Amino acid sequence: MLSVANLIAFIASRGRGFSGGPLFQQRYQHNSPGLVDMVRSFIPSLVAESHKGECGRIGIVGGCKEYTGAPYFAAISALKVGADLSHVFCAQEAAPVIKAYSPELIVHPILDSSSCEREMSEWLPRLHSVVLGPGMGRSDAIVANARTIISKVKEKGIPLVIDADGLFVVTQDPSVISGYQAAILTPNIVEFARLYEKVVGGKPDGVDPAASVKTLSSRLGNVTIVQKGASDIISDGNQVLVCSSEGSARRCGGQGDLLSGSMGTFAYWAHRACQENMSVNADLSRYGTCISAAYAACLLTRECNRRAFLHFGRSMTTSDMIAVLPEAFESLYA
Repeated sequence: MLSVANLIAFIASRGRGFSGGPLFQQRYQHNSPGLVDMVRSFIPSLVAESHKGECGRIGIVGGCKEYTGAPYFAAISALKVGADLSHVFCAQEAAPVIKAYSPELIVHPILDSSSCEREMSEWLPRLHSVVLGPGMGRSDAIVANARTIISKVKEKGIPLVIDADGLFVVTQDPSVISGYQAAILTPNIVEFARLYEKVVGGKPDGVDPAASVKTLSSRLGNVTIVQKGASDIISDGNQVLVCSSEGSARRCGGQGDLLSGSMGTFAYWAHRACQENMSVNADLSRYGTCISAAYAACLLTRECNRRAFLHFGRSMTTSDMIAVLPEAFESLYA
C-alpha cells in the first residue's frame, strides 16, 4: 500500500514526468560515486601510441529535409565525448545543410536512396557503434532503409542506440529489435507508453514506472531501455538503475540527441573494455555494457543541462549544453 505522502507525491508528479516519490527513490535510487568509478573504468586512456579511430568511429543514422539539427547534435556530441570520427548517414536533401554545420562530420547522403543497403553494408564494418533515429523522418523509403540497417547492425553485432524516429520503426514492428541485447532504446514518456502498449498491452504502471521499464525490456528480449524523464530509468529486464542527478527544468529541443550521440560513444567504450578483457570494474560486470553506457550518458547530459542553465537560464539551448560538455565531462569522469 502507498502511504498518503507517497500518493500525494505521485499525483503531483503527473503531467511533468515521473520524478519519483520517497518509495520510488528508496527502491530504485542508485546514484553513487561507485557508479562514476564504473564509468571511469571503461573510458579509454589517451596515449601517444593511439591512432585515429581507436577511440571510436560512430555512425549516426538520421537527418531528412525537415530535420537537420538532430543528427548534427548527436554526431557532434559523440565527438565531444571523445570519439575520433563521426559519420552521418542522412537523406540527400539534408546532407548539404549538415555539412555546413561542421567540417568535423563525415556526411553520407544515402538514407533515402535505393543504394542505401549496399552502401551501408560497406560502411558498417568500419563503425564501432550506431545511433539510429535523430531527425530521421518517417517517409516510406527511409523507414524501409532503417529496418534494413537495423538488420545489418544486428548481423555485425554492433552496439546500437535507437532514439526518436527510430523508435517509431520499433513501435511499428518490435520484432526488428527483439532479443538484440547490444541495443539501447531511449524513449521519452510518451514514446515509452506507445511502445509498452504495443508490446505488453495496456498502460504502464504509473505508481512504479521502473517496474514497467523492466517489464518492457524483458518482453523485448532484454533489450536495454532508458525511459527519459525527470528521472532517467534504465533497465535490461533484470536490473534497474535510476539517474536522477541535478539538471534543470529547461526542456529545449535537442537534449535527447546529445544523450543518444554521447551514448553511442560510451556504448562502444564499454563493449570494448569487456571484449578486450581490460581490468573490468565490478559494477560494469554487474550491470553490463548497455546499462553502464546508458547511465554514463544520462549523468553527463544532466550535468550539461545543469551547467548550461546556470549560464543562460530560460534562454538555454542544446548548443549551449554542447558548449559546456567538455567541462561537464571533466568534472564527472576525469
